[in-house]
Amino acid sequence: MSSVSEGRFLSSSVPSITPTPRRATLLTGDGVRIEAVYTPCTAGSRSAGGGASAETAVVLAHGFTGSVDRPALLRAAEVFAQRAAVITFSFRGHGRSGGRSTVGDREVLDLAAAVAWARSLGHRRIVTVGFSMGGSVVLRHAALYTAPEAGEFTGEESGTPGAERVGTRPGPHAEAHTAHTAHEGRVRAHFGAHTDAVVSVSAPARWYYRGTAPMRRLHWVVTRPTGRFVGRYGFRTRIHREDWNPVPLSPVEAVPLITAPLLIVHGDRDPYFPVDHPRMLAEAAGDGAELWLEHGMGHAENAADEGLLSRIADWTASA
Repeated sequence: MSSVSEGRFLSSSVPSITPTPRRATLLTGDGVRIEAVYTPCTAGSRSAGGGASAETAVVLAHGFTGSVDRPALLRAAEVFAQRAAVITFSFRGHGRSGGRSTVGDREVLDLAAAVAWARSLGHRRIVTVGFSMGGSVVLRHAALYTAPEAGEFTGEESGTPGAERVGTRPGPHAEAHTAHTAHEGRVRAHFGAHTDAVVSVSAPARWYYRGTAPMRRLHWVVTRPTGRFVGRYGFRTRIHREDWNPVPLSPVEAVPLITAPLLIVHGDRDPYFPVDHPRMLAEAAGDGAELWLEHGMGHAENAADEGLLSRIADWTASA
């Protein structure tokens, strides 16, 4: 499975820094339609005049079986919207988005489309916040998509009326990434699809982990025909039936390539991934990451209470 290409906006009636929540459909680089929701900052007058809250947008990436309409993601969006504009979206195979879930591989394209959309709305600073599967996606996205440098960008029309002018260029990590993981080939970055800060919550450090009962059940759902049937009709998640080929860059391999500020958040009672996962990620990042091990916290957005979300939102505002 290829991992990175240009994202495009299929349709959007959202003007720059729109004052009301709007829904849109985004088109990813591999042609999948993704549902997305833009929620403006609720800080009122604090966002006026081009202040930090007006310039910043937070893009939230949900966990496996989540969607834009799930209560946990809606709660997180409400907290983050008190400080910045928020974009939520449903990964492929989830909610009203098209396609099938690849459980963290091609989902990088979905996130890239959402980030590029945020910039097209006038936001200059984008922070990506991901939970569980979304946590692994924001790490890989930050490693693969990098800010364009002056003189290195050639524009081309996206083909969508009213959409931004887009282009591609190899990211500065492209050669290192290709040499390190030759299976993913040439890395191309959508103009404006890079992030300026990253928060990964409850993410795995490595693929194929089966060390806990919940992860063994998840592997059954993903890899077995009966499990995918349960996923589709029990969890409303459509799962791709093919194995990864090639295997994508793992989160722990991606972390050393990230140049943006990085926050890793994990609960010490996470039933899916024990604390060796966040510690492995933090060690791989060296001095480039901050690690929060949360006492008593479980897994992902369902376990993140308002207090923790507020602290993360404060970090995104100051990082």
